[in-house]
Amino acid sequence: MALLDDKVAIVTGSARGIGRATAELLADNGAKVLINDLDQDVAAQTADEIAGDTLVFAGDLTKPDTPEQLVQRVIEEWGRVDILINNAGYTMDAVIHKMSDEAFQRMLDIHTVVPFRMCRAVAPHMREPAKKEREEGREVFRKIVNVSSVSGTMGNAGQANYSSGKSGVVGLTKTLAKEWGQFKINVNAVAFGYIETRLTASKDESNTMEIGGEKVQLGIPDNLRQMAPMLIPLGRPGTTEEAAGGIFLLCSPWSNYIHGQVLNVTGGHFGGMTS
Repeated sequence: MALLDDKVAIVTGSARGIGRATAELLADNGAKVLINDLDQDVAAQTADEIAGDTLVFAGDLTKPDTPEQLVQRVIEEWGRVDILINNAGYTMDAVIHKMSDEAFQRMLDIHTVVPFRMCRAVAPHMREPAKKEREEGREVFRKIVNVSSVSGTMGNAGQANYSSGKSGVVGLTKTLAKEWGQFKINVNAVAFGYIETRLTASKDESNTMEIGGEKVQLGIPDNLRQMAPMLIPLGRPGTTEEAAGGIFLLCSPWSNYIHGQVLNVTGGHFGGMTS
């Protein structure tokens, strides 16, 4: 029997990068996994390539009704939600005196508002079964993992918007942990350091994504990429598989007494050895 047999998981932003690695790890351990991305074709390809039971939902989660639609799709197909991983996100970097209101708001929307709406959407499907289990004297743990960043916990020059959004989701995590602990819903966050993804790749013309018909530049300057390994005690960036491992820990039964915490997955980068 696999560790997560019969569990149903939602992983937002899971067609690429950390999200995909997480979805693969959950599926490898028996979970049924919802794959989500803006791009239907990429999400479908990822779902096809992952062994196990998968479902695809493509859509812009920043649209107010989309999180509820995503959750309803899972309920219609599988009838339950055991694990929610709020991973979807991107960056729009600029120094603060050159940053637009729109760029600031967009980072709050995807990194704080979307996780809030996703948590609200799964609420009845996690809380109501838990109430019945409590009446029966049973403990059944469910999991919510919010993806943050050391940019949110420690700040990062050029990322006032991203840092604010990632800091906001930490507050959301800790508050929800206080509200939903009584239902045995573990709510935690992971704060990633330098992980090799599109967001930390070279900042060049080929590294973009499209949102609502607009191209968004991703990546960081090469001089910063070269400096980063010198600031990481383990001597290198992390892989998406290593990042997924941190998330998986918080989805596993081994985390049943870990609650309201921020797990730093950084290789020690920027003081990541301490909270």
